[in-house]
Amino acid sequence: MNAADDKTIVREYFNSTGFDRWKRIYGDGEVNKVQLDIRNGHQQTVDTVLGWLKADNNLPELSICDAGCGVGSLSIPLAVDGAKVYATDISEKMVEEARDRAKQTLGNTENPTFAVQDLESLSGSYHTVICLDVLIHYPQEKADEMISHLCSLAQSRIILSFAPKTCALSILKKIGSFFPGPSKATRAYLHRETDGVKILESNGFSLQRQAMTKTRFYFSRLLEATRN
Repeated sequence: MNAADDKTIVREYFNSTGFDRWKRIYGDGEVNKVQLDIRNGHQQTVDTVLGWLKADNNLPELSICDAGCGVGSLSIPLAVDGAKVYATDISEKMVEEARDRAKQTLGNTENPTFAVQDLESLSGSYHTVICLDVLIHYPQEKADEMISHLCSLAQSRIILSFAPKTCALSILKKIGSFFPGPSKATRAYLHRETDGVKILESNGFSLQRQAMTKTRFYFSRLLEATRN
């Protein structure tokens, strides 16, 4: 299966059955125990990123691209705290949901700016580029290309998350329990941290902060790198 097929599968999944599933997971309604675990894990990753950015004490001065924004879990709180946010997702339904949630939280506002775009078509220049829980849908070679493209958009900083390739997680993935449930319809790719760091360094970035979110069913390695 090639990368183009992966992208088509991701787009179609998150515009159909996947949208309903992940809308519930990223919401606050009733979900099953596995979905609740994934919801909590994803929120921990979002909270870590928000904590990093708030600690720098300059959010109102920043332009931020949230690539793969989903339902706006990160974009909306960033806008609330004053950052200028450009948020995109490959799924039209996800973007529509993010717009609705932003309107409920922020009122009739142009910030965040939402758009339906795949990652490769992103353009522009932003102080910080963030891409959370997207790379898991793509194999290593494609993920490397995506990271390089995101680096080209970042003036100062890039923040990425990915499912780390470890022996334990490789076994979980192999036995089909990495993303349990009948509605799993995209492949879950694990990525080596060393490969991600090499791509960042080759694009002129140096690792600054890192974190790991680990729950029963959610595993995410988080890297922040700044331009040299």
